This record gives sequence, structure tokens and C-alpha cells, in this order.
Amino acid sequence: MAESLPAQNAGERSFGRAAEGDIQRLSFTGSGSEYFGIWIVNILLTIITLGIYSAWAKVRRNRYFYGNTILLGRGFEYHASGGQILIGRLIVFAYLVLYNIMLTFVPLVGIGLGVLMLFFVPWLVARGLRFSARVTSYRNVRFDFVGGAGGAFLAFIIGPVLAALTLGILAPLASRWSYRYVGNNLRYGQKPFSTDPPLGRLYRTWVAPAAVLVLGMLIGGFFVFLGVALVNAVAEGAELSSQALQGFTGLLLVLGYLLLFAIFGLAALIYRAGVRNVAWSATSFDGRHRLLSDLSRLRYTWIAVSNLIVTLVTLGLMRPWAAVRMARYVNEHTGVRFEGDVGELLSQIAQEGSAVGAEFMDIEGFDFGF
Repeated sequence: MAESLPAQNAGERSFGRAAEGDIQRLSFTGSGSEYFGIWIVNILLTIITLGIYSAWAKVRRNRYFYGNTILLGRGFEYHASGGQILIGRLIVFAYLVLYNIMLTFVPLVGIGLGVLMLFFVPWLVARGLRFSARVTSYRNVRFDFVGGAGGAFLAFIIGPVLAALTLGILAPLASRWSYRYVGNNLRYGQKPFSTDPPLGRLYRTWVAPAAVLVLGMLIGGFFVFLGVALVNAVAEGAELSSQALQGFTGLLLVLGYLLLFAIFGLAALIYRAGVRNVAWSATSFDGRHRLLSDLSRLRYTWIAVSNLIVTLVTLGLMRPWAAVRMARYVNEHTGVRFEGDVGELLSQIAQEGSAVGAEFMDIEGFDFGF
């Protein structure tokens, strides 16, 4: 009978029949010191080549993180090349340059290109997701993504716009659209994933970050108001010049914006972890095998915030440690509940193979993501 794979065990293991409720957890075997060597070389070469090497830097980074993400004793693989990523970026960059030139010298054409971009972005998103899936493999079988531009337009244009216009009230609906679009169009070999996160559960996980946001804005607004009142009182008593008064007021406004940014960041982190738990736990593979995510929202937020602080304090030098720390935590709280014989399932998938051939990568495999 199969045993749950301990988070720290990255070795090969035999497969048996998974017990009811048996969860196979992912693990991450990389280390901050090991990744630092890759990261520092990527940074230096990107600077020396004026950003061109960043495409190859992405490949090296993804191969490291994918390869150290372990499920059932085997890591994932990333097959993209730097040239494919660079070509996709150059295409998008050329379009943006053309857009800005036209907007400056021929405004009507520039506006038309801007409107076209609104419809161009969903196509880029769909192509980017397809590329990312097809360059990823597990046990020599590639993933695939079959979603189109129409679904991407709903999930990544309409959804975020509605969430913004309603001040976040429809954010859970937008999240549901995006997770359903990605999850329902994802394939591993010939077998599909399916995702249908309940809207009620998404709204329940939305309450806490919404409360943090509202409470934080009220507290921040109160302190900004109090600060402005104190500055005005001091200015009247000390007869400060208008220039000094403007300087103090400007400083308070800057602090207020930073506080607002921090509040939004905290709320977003709490929301992201909660939505991931709901959406991943509502995802199945091949109609039987259930995915799982059980992140602690407070722990996830603490790791993200402390990572940011440490990275800033060390002028970026601890960024590799922060990235590995987050990857390890997320993987350890992600798993799959297999039903039946895991070895038989994986053998069947390997025999069926994947509809994605390596020739795709050479003919039209361009990554449009940044």
C-alpha cells in the first residue's frame, strides 16, 4: 500500500494502491545557497547584455525550480529555450514601440492600436499559457493547454475590470472565472483537469482580506487626517512658511500612500492564499484524483512580508533565499489525493503519450509572457 510521501523525501519510490484519502505531497529540494549561484550569474549577465540575457535567465531559473519540485520521487522538467522567450518578448516590445510612436505622431492610429491591444492581450495570454504548459513535463509526459482567446478575455480582462469597478466586491467571481479558465483547459498527456471552485467558499475567503482592507484604510485615513491637523496647528503656532507647510503636508501624503500600498498588499496576500486553497481543492485530474492546497493564510502572508523586508535590507542579496523559502512552503502544502493504483495510472499516461510533440517547440513555440 502506498505511503504518503514525506515532504523531505525526494528519492525514488515504488507505487502501490493509494489508500482512501492518501495524499501525496509535493516537496522542494533546492537550497538558497545553491540557487544563489544561478541567480547572481543571471543578474550579472542580464546587466552586461542590457537585458537580453534575461530570457535565458528565466530558463535557468525555471529549470532549477521545476527540477527541484518533487512529486512521488520525480521532479518536473522545463524544456523552453532562451531564444523562444526572447522572440516572444521582442514581438511584444516591437508592438509597444510602434504603439507609442503612432500615439505621438499619428494619435488616431495610436488609439486604434491601443484598442487592438485590448483584444490582442487575451490572445497573448492564451498563447503564453499554452507555451508554459507545453514546455513543462512530468515523468517524460508533457502538459498541454487548450484554452482560446475568448475565455482569456472573460477571465483576464472582463473579470479584473468588474472587480475594480465594484471596489473588489466581484473579485471572487473574477477569481472563479480565471481559475476555471486555466484549470478546465489544462491537460496532462491525454487526460484533463477540471476546476469548479464554489462561489460561496470564495466569498467566505474574501471576507477576511476585505475586512483588513476596510479597517486599514479607516485607520490610515484617521492618522493622515490627524497628521495634517497637527501640521496645521504647529504651522499656525510657529508661523511656518507656506513652503515648509507644503513640505510637511507632502511628507504626510507620501506616508499615507505607502501605508495604503502596504494595506492593499497585505489584503492581496491573504486573499491569494485563501483563493488558492479553495480553487486547488476544487480541482480534479482525470475526474477522480483530487488536488489539495492547505496554505495557512497568516503563515503565507508572514513569509511573503518577511521575505520582502529581508530582501530590501540586504539590497537584494537574500532574494534567492526568499524565493526558495516561499517555494518550499507552498510545495509542502500542495498535494494530490490519488484514487487507485498510482503506478498503473502513470504507466497508462506514459503509454498514451502526449499530443504535444517536440516539433511544436521549434515551429511556433514562442513565450509572450514577461
